[in-house]
Amino acid sequence: MRIRTTVAAVSGGLVLAALAVPVAQADGGGVHKPTAAERFGVSRAAMSAAADDELPVVSDVKVNGGKAIVAGYTGSKTYTVSLTASHSGNIEDAYVDLWHGRDRAHVDGVFGPNEQAATCTAVSTTTSTCKLTITVDAGRYLYMNSLAGTWHVTAGAIAADEAGSVYWNDVYGTHRVQRLSTLTANAAPEPVKKGKTITVTGKLARANWETRKYAGYSTQPVQLQFRKKDSDTYTTVKTVKTNNKGDLKTTVKATVDGFFRWSFAGTSTTPAVNAAGDFIDVQ
Repeated sequence: MRIRTTVAAVSGGLVLAALAVPVAQADGGGVHKPTAAERFGVSRAAMSAAADDELPVVSDVKVNGGKAIVAGYTGSKTYTVSLTASHSGNIEDAYVDLWHGRDRAHVDGVFGPNEQAATCTAVSTTTSTCKLTITVDAGRYLYMNSLAGTWHVTAGAIAADEAGSVYWNDVYGTHRVQRLSTLTANAAPEPVKKGKTITVTGKLARANWETRKYAGYSTQPVQLQFRKKDSDTYTTVKTVKTNNKGDLKTTVKATVDGFFRWSFAGTSTTPAVNAAGDFIDVQ
C-alpha cells in the first residue's frame, strides 16, 4: 500500500477535527468540518513534514456551475461541485465542500460531498477534472436564517504519486446560499377604461428557515414593470418599497392593453424573482 506523506493545508494552520459528511447541523454537539487528514488519510506526522515537495495545483473550482444555491424551507436538492487539479503524477482524488461560520473554529454549517471519492477524469498526463455532488436538505440542515448569504468553499486534491502529496485550502473561495423568494402581482380593475386608474398590488416573500413558512420581505425596493400586449419586453414604470409585511401597492393610469408585473433584483441572502405578468384589458 502506498503511504501518503506530504500535505499542504492552506487554512491558517494544520488542523485535525472530526468529520461527518454530508452534514450541516449536528444534534446538540456542534458542526463537524472536514480536514485533509480525514479525507485523504494522511497522518499528523506526515502533515507536519510537508516541506518543499511538489504539491497539486488546484484551479477552476465550481459549485453548481457558478450559480447560487437557493433553498426553500423543505425538500432537498443535489448539486454538482468540481475542480481541476494538476501534478506531475496526476491526481488520485479531490474534495470540495461548502461551510459557513466566522472562521474555521466557529463553524455552524457544512455541506460535504456525498461520495467517498471524486470521479476524476484525466485530460492530460498531469491534469484531471474531478466531480462530486453535495445535497442540500433544507428541512434538516438549514436551521437558521443567518445561514443565508456567503459560504466558504474548501478545495483539496491528492496526487497519484508515491508520496501522496495533498493540497488543501479551507478558504479557497466563496459561494452564496440563499432563501427562496416568491413574488406576486395583481392589476385591477379589469377591464378598465383608458385614462382611468389601475391599482397594482403584490407581495414579496421568502423562505423562513426557522419558522418553516414563507414570510414577507420588508422594506425592499421592487420595480413595477409593464409590457404591451404585442411586445416581449418589459420596461420599468416605477420603484416601490415593500411594507413591513412584504406587501406592494401603487397606482398607474391605464393606457394600452398589456401586462404588469413586479420585479425584484435580489440581495446577498435572497435571489432575484419576477412575478408572473397580470394582463389588463384597456377599453
